[in-house]
Amino acid sequence: MSNVIHFNSRKELEEAVDHNSVVLVDYWATWCGPCKMIAPAIEKLADAYAGKAVVGKVDVDQLSDLAQEAGIMSIPCIIVFKDGVELNRVVGARPYDALAALLDEAL
Repeated sequence: MSNVIHFNSRKELEEAVDHNSVVLVDYWATWCGPCKMIAPAIEKLADAYAGKAVVGKVDVDQLSDLAQEAGIMSIPCIIVFKDGVELNRVVGARPYDALAALLDEAL
């Protein structure tokens, strides 16, 4: 079973960010090739950091208002929140090690 949370509403995303110390959010879309490329790394992060950080995904097509509010211009876009505040943002496909480093910095 996957530890990745698929946020389906603003409320779910806000609750995760507000109630967890570290949250990584992958803004993605089903048609996005680079998003598909990093999907296994996102799954691996969710498993490796279970209990330490929340790893979730926001489908920008289904929740376009959230993507717009977050200023998402290109995908994949990974945002790491620490204590409710954006700490890091990277755009484009990144390898597992680079994404893990973002979480390690937040922890």
